[in-house]
Amino acid sequence: MTRIVPDWNGHASPFRHTFAPVGNIDQFRWLVRADVRRHLEMARDELGVRQVRACAMYSPEMRVWGHPLAQWRTPAAERTPRANWQNVDGCLEWLVEAGLKPIYTTCFTPDHLTDGTVRCWPDRNNCSMPRDPAAWGAFVADGLRHHVQRFGLAEVRSWLFECWNEPNLRGAFFSGDRDEFFALWSATWRAVKSVHPDLRLGGPSTARGEWLEEFLDWTARDGTPPDYLISHVYNNDSEGAPCSPFDGPASHRVKDSPHFAAGVVRGVRRMLDARGWRGPVHWNEWGRSWFPHDLGRETALDAAFIAKTMGEVSQDADAFAYWCLSDVYDQVGFQGSEFEGNYGMLSLHGLRKPAWNAHRMLRMLGGERLPASAEAGTGVLATPSEGRLAVLVWRYPADGDDGSPISIDLPAHGTARLLRIGAEENNVTARWRALGSPAYPDAAVLADLRRHDDLQPASDLLLSEADGRRTATFTLERPGAALLLVQGV
Repeated sequence: MTRIVPDWNGHASPFRHTFAPVGNIDQFRWLVRADVRRHLEMARDELGVRQVRACAMYSPEMRVWGHPLAQWRTPAAERTPRANWQNVDGCLEWLVEAGLKPIYTTCFTPDHLTDGTVRCWPDRNNCSMPRDPAAWGAFVADGLRHHVQRFGLAEVRSWLFECWNEPNLRGAFFSGDRDEFFALWSATWRAVKSVHPDLRLGGPSTARGEWLEEFLDWTARDGTPPDYLISHVYNNDSEGAPCSPFDGPASHRVKDSPHFAAGVVRGVRRMLDARGWRGPVHWNEWGRSWFPHDLGRETALDAAFIAKTMGEVSQDADAFAYWCLSDVYDQVGFQGSEFEGNYGMLSLHGLRKPAWNAHRMLRMLGGERLPASAEAGTGVLATPSEGRLAVLVWRYPADGDDGSPISIDLPAHGTARLLRIGAEENNVTARWRALGSPAYPDAAVLADLRRHDDLQPASDLLLSEADGRRTATFTLERPGAALLLVQGV
């Protein structure tokens, strides 16, 4: 029996829902799809997402540069290409109408602005350094002026802006080195601020928590300080020997450590505090695994990892955006089955994976945190709110006990219910496998899956009182996550 003892009368500290406001879609081009729009509406309504990030706003498929239609017969060498924001506008219009805010990400380079040939993804985004920073800056600024005219300055000032995506992954998402990216940042910053100084631009958007200190030093000298800092982290980044700040023992930095991502987040927070950085920090990509194919991503393993990581380090930054919301995704190939270990928390038909349900449970937590203790191997987060108490419990990683009972000390009054994620419970992928793992589920199968696609309360919660102590007892698998809700306190 694992006993959890929240201090219901203890000193409460603030608990910000940093895991809620920002959500990721793979690429900007997917925002034209009706299913992706439905997925974003679900994220808005169920997870609290308000800001949407999608890379490659300047993708070739968005047609942001080309010749006028009237020149269809003009020889190519004689055409007069120009910017064309029609497709971008359509996506931005839908986001605004849906009550969502875009994170306006300036990437990648339209072909006419570069001589480089480094490309990424099937739609062949050009990831090369622009040949002329001034021409790049003019392109970015002209697009922003258009959007200010289209949506109004007040609306555009409410957006966030981001320069590029993971420029430290040279050859993958950027052709240049660190100094070249810093020059690109400088040109982008000056372009954005020339439109209006209140527009908020963040960076360096690096993978693995890298370049942050060098970026702050360089931007201070250049006079182009970021309005907020951005980086990314995955728990298996340790495989690449990253040069990121780290706070924790050496055993937490090794491959397969369950604590690597949290150590990077804490290390960055410690470094920034030492420097006196007081601006926002966004981890706008994070997760257990960066691998494009990882079957564990669709199990309770990911749900437990999300609960653990947000329970431990969510207060060390201002936003955490799990990568990503939807399986509508194509960087190394489009999936051929309803579930295939892809990044999304929603399947192609919008079925909620355990990772999605973990975020739903996080959203049910209160805005303050109380002291709580648990035995090693089990994590706990206790939060009060108006007339309600919520206790999040997780077991991660996968090794250890097989699900021994847990008891939680309760206050004297209130009714309780339990939500739990396990190998089969609140896990639609388990039901899908039980139905034969159909790659193309028909209407009848989808209807069955949707009946198993919502958070259902557990039926085995036991409430008892003895020796003046009131407790709730239940089992929890490893890996697994559970949320105990106590109403009427």
